Amino acid sequence: MEGAGVSKRVALVIAALGSFLTPFMGSSVNIALPDIGREFTMNAVLLGWVPTSYLLAAAMFLVPFGRIADIYGRKKVYVYGISLYTLFSLLSAVAGSAAALISFRILQGIGGAMIFGTGMAILTSVFPPRERGKALGINVAAVYTGLSLGPFLGGFMTHYWGWRSIFLANVPLGLVVIALVVWKLKGEWAEAEGEQFDFTGSVIYSLALVSVMYGFSLLPTMPGVWLSLAGVLGILAFVKWEAKVDSPVLDVNLFRRNTVFALSNLAALINYSATFAVAFLLSLYLQFIKGLSPQSAGLILVSQPVVMAVFSPFAGRLSDRIEPRIVASIGMALTTAGLGLLTFLDAQTPLAFILTSLILLGFGFAFFSSPNSNAVMSAVERRFYGVASGTLGTMRLLGQMLSMGIAMLIFAVYMGKVQITPAYYPLFMSSVTTAFVIFAVLCFGGIFASLARGKVR
Repeated sequence: MEGAGVSKRVALVIAALGSFLTPFMGSSVNIALPDIGREFTMNAVLLGWVPTSYLLAAAMFLVPFGRIADIYGRKKVYVYGISLYTLFSLLSAVAGSAAALISFRILQGIGGAMIFGTGMAILTSVFPPRERGKALGINVAAVYTGLSLGPFLGGFMTHYWGWRSIFLANVPLGLVVIALVVWKLKGEWAEAEGEQFDFTGSVIYSLALVSVMYGFSLLPTMPGVWLSLAGVLGILAFVKWEAKVDSPVLDVNLFRRNTVFALSNLAALINYSATFAVAFLLSLYLQFIKGLSPQSAGLILVSQPVVMAVFSPFAGRLSDRIEPRIVASIGMALTTAGLGLLTFLDAQTPLAFILTSLILLGFGFAFFSSPNSNAVMSAVERRFYGVASGTLGTMRLLGQMLSMGIAMLIFAVYMGKVQITPAYYPLFMSSVTTAFVIFAVLCFGGIFASLARGKVR
């Protein structure tokens, strides 16, 4: 069914709420990790799996659910996703052990994948091309609002009501979204109806992704190297399989024949890889080196996502009028400049300098993300909207995990597995500076991927 009869506003509110929920959850849980670890007496590695299990499950199922949504209906998959997500938020809030919490986080991640894979596809189905950038800009603003409010509100809730309140806060929001979809969102979109679902390809894809991500978390040990290698071989096997199967879960020809699609996704992967760990590193720096409280550190860190949330809709509208690659490449260049400033960080750096760097990063993100999403979604036919949306979401999650992986790897090389105490502050500062140098170089390379993509219109 075409989107003409659908209230665009309702679709936008539903997609934006879904896009807010998932990153809000992810970023607020990080602040609560010390409390969770104390309650369940978890070691650092096990504690790392509380956020990672969710990211991993979401990344594994994103592309398969995007394809299922294209075949069986995007609204249907979205409703199931938000229902699962809400249920396992509630169960996570009452988890009685570390194993139960991690299990519920995995199931919550599967619900998250169903939301990621379909929300943007529904928006793209409902809004005509000339209004799409604006709608996607508002959606991206919702993602960034979730990411920015997470550490701030998460710290506040954990401080006053305990870590379980973070999971409970998702339940009423989830119920509101379910009610809106069921009663207000009319119509269904399934442009690939009747096509086959590629189960074998989905299994290869999921296992390869687990191997890469789990392997990366174990580096620099030998099992980590072997697992990462097995994952890379699995991805190559997946590409080979998808090229010959009749109804692939991910049409690899989208990457082969569609330069705009391929390079826009590569630009997204580079952008998230270079930027996701910034908040993590600065949170540690502000609390250990500058001696700020979690709430004060959160207030400073909030400056970047606030700028992103405010300017993303404007950048999205701009990409409806100007070629998206131009707007997105300017965004990538601004992000590189912000990361470049942070390479000069030391113990004496004034807070004003850090704020300036974060605001510059915020502008960079805003001008990159929604025009880049616009380029990805405008580069494919209607029947691939779910797959395109799922692929872009996977790039985001892979980039986030890669970014954290790089940061943890640098800590392991410079400091080893120790707690951050005053004796280790010089080594900690060297680690942080090295990470920002690597991220700035990565992002600089991303400018060229962004510029090389070619024209959408």
